[in-house]
Amino acid sequence: MYVERASSIESAVVWSVGGEPAGGRVLPDGCMDLLWLDDELVIAGPDTRAYVSRSSARRSVVGIRLAAGVLPRALSVPADELRDRRARLAEVWGVREARRLRAQMAAAPDVAAELERIVGARLEESAPDPVMAYVDALARRGMPVPAVARAISLSERQLRRRTHAAFGYGVKMLARIHRFQTAIALARDGVPVADAAVRSGYADQPHLAREVRTLAGAPLSALLT
Repeated sequence: MYVERASSIESAVVWSVGGEPAGGRVLPDGCMDLLWLDDELVIAGPDTRAYVSRSSARRSVVGIRLAAGVLPRALSVPADELRDRRARLAEVWGVREARRLRAQMAAAPDVAAELERIVGARLEESAPDPVMAYVDALARRGMPVPAVARAISLSERQLRRRTHAAFGYGVKMLARIHRFQTAIALARDGVPVADAAVRSGYADQPHLAREVRTLAGAPLSALLT
């Protein structure tokens, strides 16, 4: 069963899945996660399409999900290096540090709280980026790339470099993912699909259907069951 709670870290949630089959479809949401999976710390990078696990093994997973642009600060690695990847922490922080943190996690009485401590300590060492937080807010509003660049006084090339490091991709992809997530949330809340499409910023229901196929790799009906 999937369970989540608010984290002590701003704009983050802690979640867990206990003893469920590992196969499943994880939809792109603009976020990044640090997972405790199979006694390893694993980074779930920013996805541009659904991540599909086909394992039939039953696993218990605990994770901390951080809003767009936050986890790369803690990792000290550009987000685009982890785009569409599931990477062991050792690949980013080295074997020695990953081994130390693995032992720390294994000995922790509360795995979720330990994940928060690890991420929180790293975030305390790096200053927040209010510019990228503002860019994320503008992307949620569907603002075009040139307008976003003007709003923060950067060239489009500079904006691209900054957003790829923070989010893993550019403003256009970030906006698409936010719009997609908004539509899915509305449809799951019982809003008729045609209305959910228009309210989310799609031209019509077929436009939403095409985008769902692209980002989720499945029809909308499969995401609502």
